[in-house]
Amino acid sequence: MKTIFRLITAGFFALLLASQVSAQKVDLLDFDKNGEFKIVQFTDTHINQKDEDISLVLDVINSVVKSESPDLIVFTGDIVTEDDPRTAYQEIAELIQSYNTKWVVVLGNHDDEHNTSRMKIAKLLTTFPNCLNQVSTDIFGTTNFTLSIGEKKKQALLYFLDSNAYSTLKPKVEGYGWFDNSQINWYKKQSQTFTEQNNGNPIPALAFFHIPLPEYNQVWDTDTLKKVGSKNEDVCCPELNTGMFAAMVEAGDVMGTFVGHDHVNDYIGVLYDIALTYGRCSGVNNAYGELPSGGRVILLTEGKREFATWIREANGKKVLEANYPKSFQ
Repeated sequence: MKTIFRLITAGFFALLLASQVSAQKVDLLDFDKNGEFKIVQFTDTHINQKDEDISLVLDVINSVVKSESPDLIVFTGDIVTEDDPRTAYQEIAELIQSYNTKWVVVLGNHDDEHNTSRMKIAKLLTTFPNCLNQVSTDIFGTTNFTLSIGEKKKQALLYFLDSNAYSTLKPKVEGYGWFDNSQINWYKKQSQTFTEQNNGNPIPALAFFHIPLPEYNQVWDTDTLKKVGSKNEDVCCPELNTGMFAAMVEAGDVMGTFVGHDHVNDYIGVLYDIALTYGRCSGVNNAYGELPSGGRVILLTEGKREFATWIREANGKKVLEANYPKSFQ
């Protein structure tokens, strides 16, 4: 009986410790004393240490972070593209830990093309200090979760979405993956719940994922809509449009979406009050095109449905400044 009691007690304390560790990892994000919250987006680093020195990518990250001092770092896919991603992510984690900054990762189409599954990568990410990733198991994809900003009251929301990898209907439908209906329904439910908790008022939100929506073509091709940045290749979006953008327009909370995938596109334009935005490719040797490596910066203001954004290049240069919604009205 005593042995059973000890086992039960040990199990209880193990669960208590695990819950404490979990709570520590998901400390609420909050605005600073000036009412600001800064995010830096890195994308498409394509780290494969057989082909290049990871230190080159770490130098890009370090340069941008030192210039900007963000409150949160977001990696939007195609980050480590090698058979065993553990060593590379450990080096990334150690660098970010030196800043004591929170960080998250959503997966792209190349992350799991090697010998590590999408689920194993998603679970690996949750083990690193300051990484706020959560694993989604009840809907399609593995990196679907939300974070809120505001310690006393949710003042802003961040949606992180797994835009998946490739078509699941080949050869009938070729190309890249799309948002599954379960993900769209999950987003709708999340958004509705947050809105109801806020007395029926949508909370200003941003969404981060890897593969651009088909509407990224529409915002660029509409001459009457102002764009900031450049388009140097086709928008590599899915062949099927399952309606995630429509869901966001209807919900009314998302101010902007932030993607990667297309290495030499870095524009932002507003369609139906949502800023469709590319990051800046953060890779080095295997990043095609001539855009300097860097990251996109997003600056939120507490209590306001607006944000400022710009590109900070690894060479320290600040370019492509814009303000949502003022720059696009």
